[in-house]
Amino acid sequence: MVVLSQPLNLDNIPQIKTCKPASNIFTVIPVVDLSDPNAKHLIVEACKEFGFFKVINHGVSMEFLSKLEAEAVKFFKLPQQEKDKSGPPNPFGYGNKKIGINGDVGWVEYLLFCTNPEVISHNANAAVPGIPETLRCLVNEYVCAVRSMACEVLELIADELGIVERNALSRLIKDEKSDSCFRLNHYPPCPDQLQALSGRNLIGFGEHTDPQIISVVRSNNTSGLQICLRDGRWVSVPPDQTSFFLNVGDSLQVMTNGRLRSVKHRVLADSLKSRVSMIYFGGPPLSEKITPLASVMEEGEESAYKEFTWSEYKKSAYKTRLGDNRLGLFEKSAAQ
Repeated sequence: MVVLSQPLNLDNIPQIKTCKPASNIFTVIPVVDLSDPNAKHLIVEACKEFGFFKVINHGVSMEFLSKLEAEAVKFFKLPQQEKDKSGPPNPFGYGNKKIGINGDVGWVEYLLFCTNPEVISHNANAAVPGIPETLRCLVNEYVCAVRSMACEVLELIADELGIVERNALSRLIKDEKSDSCFRLNHYPPCPDQLQALSGRNLIGFGEHTDPQIISVVRSNNTSGLQICLRDGRWVSVPPDQTSFFLNVGDSLQVMTNGRLRSVKHRVLADSLKSRVSMIYFGGPPLSEKITPLASVMEEGEESAYKEFTWSEYKKSAYKTRLGDNRLGLFEKSAAQ
């Protein structure tokens, strides 16, 4: 689905980074069928090597996904002054090109939702104003579905890693105090601007890792998502609107003492078509200590990270730029 909205104004174009087009397509993307008895092994192997995989047979209907996408498109097609009534993000709400508070910008507009009803009821800033009720209800339904999928994946990971408590990971995002959030991103097409960039791609959302435990991504059939491999090469991920892509977050990397890899990723703007993506970020409660799980560790193995709470890491992460090595500050080697 293409959003035929008015183009975003170009005031920040000089600040938006560009990059050389990646010539490599990610042709060996791990694909996991959740109904496969071997799914847990495939997931963990993918998380070790890439920190990223595609999920099929996930149980979420395409009809429902299409409804949510259509409502998101309807919002992003509104006149700019109408969309601005749902912002500025604080941190929840409508944002336009500015990503965070530290100077990062991208060719993107977005809606960021808090997914914790308790937080919303006690904090007026967590409730996004001006959102149509239809869209709000579909977002709530979607979050329930993908949270369930994320929990299933985390329990399969626990099984494969031999973690004694099967819900050791999933309980953190099931918790009523889970600090999770949901984001709708819209990357408008920008053919004229791209032609002026001498063959370079305009970056929609700059390279970063996700600080949470796990992220669940779904997009329309427009390309743009790229991940960084271990050797530093960027590869393009072919879009698939019928499937979900899951990312390992920094917190899961720490909880497995580096066994599972948090993946660096970015999104490039397309010259002809708009990209609409929806991301659920599964985070733990703010007070949760993020430390390697004892049942993952081998005898005599030491933690590679200093102990910290999710609140401490979140505050630290949001003080940095997108591309910074956020976990570096919490690696034990950094203090030596």
